[in-house]
Amino acid sequence: MEAMDDRALLRAVATHDKEALRQLYTRHSGVLFALAFKILSDRAEAEDVLQDAFIQIWKTAASYDDGRGKPLGWFIMLTRSRAIDRLRSRNTRARLSESVANDVSGSGRAATPADEAVASEAQRGVRSALNALPVEQRTPIEMAYFGGLTQFEIAQKLSQPLGTVKTRMRAGMMRLREQFGGAAGGKGEHTP
Repeated sequence: MEAMDDRALLRAVATHDKEALRQLYTRHSGVLFALAFKILSDRAEAEDVLQDAFIQIWKTAASYDDGRGKPLGWFIMLTRSRAIDRLRSRNTRARLSESVANDVSGSGRAATPADEAVASEAQRGVRSALNALPVEQRTPIEMAYFGGLTQFEIAQKLSQPLGTVKTRMRAGMMRLREQFGGAAGGKGEHTP
């Protein structure tokens, strides 16, 4: 394949031309890796993001619209989005781990039977409220809060559009908020 511009290579990738993808990778992997590494500060994760970005380019090359900008801009957007999703997922997992560690260590005192009863009742209430949600709302909420996944990762795992996942999660969260109305306090009552 002689030297082709990025648009021509992307059109070739849309027809599953592996050599065209290889050329795009050779041309742009350095800058895309640098971007992912700058966001994540982790070489292995940046490499994973780069691979994910090129897999997405391979799968969705046919959806690229010439009128919306240069291919490199699209590659940068894909890579940046993947890196930010990975960073958010990492931060969510770290917060969940920290929260669990704090719950386990507690205040240093043993939980009283009354503490355990209150916690058990709260757990039942949350589980009951979640179970009352339609499965299409409950599933992504559980994946986010108990699995630490980002909305993008959830959309991929469920093979659903990102907008659909966001809409369903928002609707589910609004229903949960209605069910727990006054339990978390009224508007503006928490102080920093």
